[in-house]
Amino acid sequence: MNIILFSRKQVNHNPEQLRTLFATIERLGLNYTINEDFATVVEALLGTPIAAEKRYTTQASGLDGDVMIPYGGDGTLLEAVQLLPEGDIRVVGINCGRLGYLTADNGDGIEQLLENLVDNKVNFQHRDMLYIDGDVECCGQNLALNEVAIHRHGATMISIETFVDGKRIATYHGDGLVISTPTGSTAYSLSAGGPVVDPMCNCFILSPIAPHNLTMRPVVVPNNITITLRLQSRGGEAFLSADNRTYSLCDGATITLRRATKQLILATPHNNTFYDTLREKMMWGVDSR
Repeated sequence: MNIILFSRKQVNHNPEQLRTLFATIERLGLNYTINEDFATVVEALLGTPIAAEKRYTTQASGLDGDVMIPYGGDGTLLEAVQLLPEGDIRVVGINCGRLGYLTADNGDGIEQLLENLVDNKVNFQHRDMLYIDGDVECCGQNLALNEVAIHRHGATMISIETFVDGKRIATYHGDGLVISTPTGSTAYSLSAGGPVVDPMCNCFILSPIAPHNLTMRPVVVPNNITITLRLQSRGGEAFLSADNRTYSLCDGATITLRRATKQLILATPHNNTFYDTLREKMMWGVDSR
């Protein structure tokens, strides 16, 4: 089994977890490649040299493997998604951040996680992603796992004329609009008042951000359509955010979103169901009195 390891310098790396990770990889006879930033951190914390042939840069092409393991939090996993090569590469996140909603382990069960991975005892789900096109330079990073949002830059309200398969839904006046996948329903969309959606649902969610018209509410649409967004920013700028990346938009920009042909194959946290994760992360049903 070939593993692609990925992490970022700003992650709060735990030396004991890293020691367990690499010791288990060696014991199980797994091959791995590791990005330059992560390799530098590992060498500094563990004093273990990593050969040049095991390293890759985030700009490299031809990256190959059976499983990608992002070490960090949800932000690290979202960044790792942009590096995935073509093919059915499974993603197994290890959390050393805060919430870790998308990760498969909280860092305490790394050894067991890798053993289960080798023994095919880890459950995976296929998650839809959004593909971004139009008047924005995404530099080849056109996929979003959680959401795409258009939001204002400065104090001026913006307007976003929104169409589904050419049919006009509304013009959203306010701070912006979030278009979320079911996976991202518990992220930015939830903060904007959107519903919690099971990640296996075949839909997208449109959630206005601080709408000027208080009757505007989130809308759930099927995922087999094309969403078109036309920005009116009154001559100013606005931003498009795709997961944890941000791009500038000019007044009059048109953006199209549709379901990506590529899906993310994501390990479920501790083999839990979506509802187990909701109760754990959001503390649903917990009596805090």
